Amino acid sequence: MSVSLLENNFREVSESVEIGAAAAAPNADVLPEAEQNQDEYADVVTMLAVLRQLPPDSDAYGRQLERIVVRCCPLAERVARHFDRRGENLEDLIQVARVGLLQAVNRFDPARGSRFVAYAIPTMMGELRRYFRDYGWKVHVPRRIRDRQHDIACATAYLTSDLRRAPTVEELAAELDIDRGQVVESIVAAKAYQPQSLDVNVNDEDSRAQVLGDSLGAMDAGFDRVTDRESVRSLLAALPQREQKVLYLRYFGAMTQRQIADSIGVSQMHVSRILDRTLRDLRTQVGCA
Repeated sequence: MSVSLLENNFREVSESVEIGAAAAAPNADVLPEAEQNQDEYADVVTMLAVLRQLPPDSDAYGRQLERIVVRCCPLAERVARHFDRRGENLEDLIQVARVGLLQAVNRFDPARGSRFVAYAIPTMMGELRRYFRDYGWKVHVPRRIRDRQHDIACATAYLTSDLRRAPTVEELAAELDIDRGQVVESIVAAKAYQPQSLDVNVNDEDSRAQVLGDSLGAMDAGFDRVTDRESVRSLLAALPQREQKVLYLRYFGAMTQRQIADSIGVSQMHVSRILDRTLRDLRTQVGCA
């Protein structure tokens, strides 16, 4: 693979990699300070204080918990929208944010006197980052490569600003103090974050319209024959020599039963019985294997 091709591939995937790396990075994507400082959920602390005094297995506890969650659902949706347009369905992100909201409700201690929003927002954002880290990639990629994507994305942004052009593979490797091969590995793996659709056109000519899916091979019918042949190979080797010879002469030598009978010195009826018994035993053994 040439350097120019790798650089072109890197430019194609850098944007999606930066999105995935930023979503998964521990210190990335902090909500605006004004949004974190808003105190419109100050009443939730009082609601939580009431919740902590109720028996966990009581109906009153369940109703109070439901009131708190419903009260804070708009906050969860607001946090989820902060991660929108990054390749994941917004409804899924909202559900993940609500999971983080439940964790915040269960863990928050109203006796500390802190604001619930200041605790809930980082909890929900952490849950969303874990979601992007674990499920944002469409194809499974080893964790070490995914972790390296954040460093490459940051280095790309820095070098692009410093050099006023896209960095080369060698420049990225030097900046991160890693092998060139590791950068190449990351560039190739980055395509797994948002893989290309099989319906995308690969030929713009009207007379030869073709989508990427047309270039995929079909299932080779010969695979089943290979499996069958390998399954029966050991069984044939275990047959007595006479049965092996009869089968060979019949199916590989293209001889008739009369010719086989004359060859081994038995009657045609005996050959017919040998073939019938041997084939029946082989089918039984293959079926039980």
